[in-house]
Amino acid sequence: MNSAQYPTPEHFILHISDTHFVADNELLYGAVDSDENLRQLFKDFAKAKARPEAIVFTGDLADTGREDAYARLKALVEPAAAEIGAKVIWVMGNHDTRTPFRRILLDSDAGEESVDMVHDVNGLRIIALDSTVPGHHYGEISDEQLAWLEDVLATPAPHGTLIALHHPPVPSTHSMIEMFELRDQARFEEAIRGTDVRGILGGHFHFSTFSTFADVPVSVASATCYTQDLNVEPGSMRGQNGAQAFNLVHLYNDRVLNTVVPIGEFATVYSVTAEQMQAFTQLSLEEVTAQMTASH
Repeated sequence: MNSAQYPTPEHFILHISDTHFVADNELLYGAVDSDENLRQLFKDFAKAKARPEAIVFTGDLADTGREDAYARLKALVEPAAAEIGAKVIWVMGNHDTRTPFRRILLDSDAGEESVDMVHDVNGLRIIALDSTVPGHHYGEISDEQLAWLEDVLATPAPHGTLIALHHPPVPSTHSMIEMFELRDQARFEEAIRGTDVRGILGGHFHFSTFSTFADVPVSVASATCYTQDLNVEPGSMRGQNGAQAFNLVHLYNDRVLNTVVPIGEFATVYSVTAEQMQAFTQLSLEEVTAQMTASH
């Protein structure tokens, strides 16, 4: 990916969130095929023939923390990641359970310890930070975690740092956010301000949104299972089986670009081949429009 004004990105990350896998052959809330949605995502993504360096899953991987759900998720994701040469980075969510999460996805017997990990992706440091509080929807980062994070960030990484966590440190237009938000955000802000953190990736909300935190861009990926309808009466919630999406994260030397990509196939308005696109550079606007109309 390149343009006349910008260089090729230094790093490319695929950001996916809230898969909410349930028991085999079951539907989430009796309506959503979480497995099929993720299969469709990788099927769609394969068309672009893109090669991200890592795939980051920002939590709520299994809806009730079932071992079989994690095993099925791993069996679906790892071959897809291997095919495109991407490292898989798993992050805990409030619906996840640490012991089976660790055992199945991380091959670890550390049990209920907080799942905080540092990953090197070709010089880019990605920190998976466990913001979950077992048994609760809201998130929190403990004093011990903050001390660990400050120690890690004390040494800059060659290409800077991304922090991936489930509960994003951003405001929300949803009136029920207090039930779900990351608490004591000021302490987290103090820990990362002035460090080499270049971006924060989150999930949890089941809709895409963007903000800044400690002067760092924050990108929240929508869910692959179901999404939140934001056109509802104040104080109410409605999950909808539609508008699922994932994010593309491109890091340039001086900025981070986040792009939302919907999951699914839609009606074609026009279709232009790569060869035609090259030819279009020599055509007028009217000629391009005419050819695109004829392609439908």
